[in-house]
Amino acid sequence: MPKQPTIIRNPILPGFNPDPSIVRAGDDYYIATSTFEWYPGVQIHHSRDLVHWRLLTRPLHRAAQLNMLGAPDSCGVWAPCLSHSNGLFYLIYTDVKRYGRTTQGASAGASLRDTHNYLATSPTIDGEWSDPVYLNSTGFDPSLFHDDDGRKYLVNMVWDYRPGHNRFAGIALQEYSIQERKLIGQERRIFEGTAIGFTEGPHLYKRGGYYYLLTAEGGTGYGHAVTMARSRNLTGPYELHPDTYILTSRHRPDIELQRAGHSDLVETQNGETYMVHLCGRPIHNRGRCTLGRETAIQGMVWSADGWLRTADGLGLPYSEAPAPALPAHPFPPLPARDDFDSPELPLDFQWLRSPWPEELFSLTARPGHLRLFGRETLGSVFHQALVARRQQSHCYSAATAIEFEPERFQQTAGLICYYNGSKFHYLYISHDAALGKHIRVMSCLPDQVQSDVFSEPVAIPGGVPVHLRVEVDFERLYFAYRLEGQDWQRLPGHLDASILSDEAAAPGTPNFTGAFVGMCCQDMAGTRRHADFDYFVYEERGYRADPFSEDKR
Repeated sequence: MPKQPTIIRNPILPGFNPDPSIVRAGDDYYIATSTFEWYPGVQIHHSRDLVHWRLLTRPLHRAAQLNMLGAPDSCGVWAPCLSHSNGLFYLIYTDVKRYGRTTQGASAGASLRDTHNYLATSPTIDGEWSDPVYLNSTGFDPSLFHDDDGRKYLVNMVWDYRPGHNRFAGIALQEYSIQERKLIGQERRIFEGTAIGFTEGPHLYKRGGYYYLLTAEGGTGYGHAVTMARSRNLTGPYELHPDTYILTSRHRPDIELQRAGHSDLVETQNGETYMVHLCGRPIHNRGRCTLGRETAIQGMVWSADGWLRTADGLGLPYSEAPAPALPAHPFPPLPARDDFDSPELPLDFQWLRSPWPEELFSLTARPGHLRLFGRETLGSVFHQALVARRQQSHCYSAATAIEFEPERFQQTAGLICYYNGSKFHYLYISHDAALGKHIRVMSCLPDQVQSDVFSEPVAIPGGVPVHLRVEVDFERLYFAYRLEGQDWQRLPGHLDASILSDEAAAPGTPNFTGAFVGMCCQDMAGTRRHADFDYFVYEERGYRADPFSEDKR
């Protein structure tokens, strides 16, 4: 029998897993996190001890639930809320269609956003979820509160586009009718937020005769924080926590977990309270979070004054935290290599925006291979044949083998390290009238005057599989390739992996996801020439000064 764990090592959900919402159903714990433009929508992880977690399902997987074609980068599914009541799971989520840029300088202009909020339900966490019920479009980060009298209420932040107004205009409350399947009654503004602003991510709880409102403030960057307020009445007025912020790393740049905020609470079977929260682990040499915004957890205590605090009262996030008194429940380790022998895509992989994956790829057209159909360019917000998985460690190795015979320069396919349409490193195969079939690197750099950079092309023969490889050690990224039966050929120099981060961007642009590594195929001529990938390997490892030093294999 596994030994009962005593320590939680954070983050519990490494890599791009932001905006956690946690729920307990019996002895099982589930966390839902945002997926933005990646399809299917919403990641749900499962645990029985709050220490060991596994990716279980993504519930929004058909067009009636989610269609993100045309959604800009970092739009799509924001901040889901997962809850459970009377044998039914409830999933609330925002589908963002426009992020918006200020049309004039500072607060003098408009900032327009389209934020549509929906509710889906399922009797089982990993079953078929219902078609969604539309709720409202007043703002984002919706959450459903189940009161003890059986009534249900939606809370969400309110977005105010008007010049001269606080964009984050407070937290609104409105009743939801199960029978009528819609919001009813008057919307009430119950909390305006604190001085640091950016009030969002609300969750309501009831304890000891008080309604407690948990919010995220300070923006999702290094000023992030968790705020709490309470009231004897659901509609307020809400008094602010005497410490103002109950969890933040905004004043502690020395600790590992930065950007702490956007939290949710759960109570164990033994009555212990734990808080999940968003965090980020910046690369020390660059101060950028290539792993995106991750999810951590730690125990909390209810003080004698009825307020929630961290166990030591310091309000800090910790890389290690005491585990609850629950039996250990580890999961089998996942294999590093997938040979695409199943007709279903491995769970770790996602694609972009489209509810119709058969237009982008197939695992049955050539059994034992992932076939990508050449579609639109990198950066298209419609039909991208790009299948990738999260980077979940600062150091990793990844490789694949491709069979691809391009006939023109518009046809490309290969291995990609991708953040969004304006931040990537792409090792690809193409064709040139003078050079013939060749391999080269294209990089899109958000922080350089010359944003698109290409390596010199290297001619390669046709008709043989080509193995592609990437090695990442913090901010250093190396590509290599080899022909079937030959040694690896390392491409010159190293690339800057830190551009695959939220922070490597122009101020005010939406950057809320994380680094992925995977496979893609483009056919800008429109002929849909395909590429076949035989396997994909992703291995997390320790730092290597020379990542090719162990190539005697």
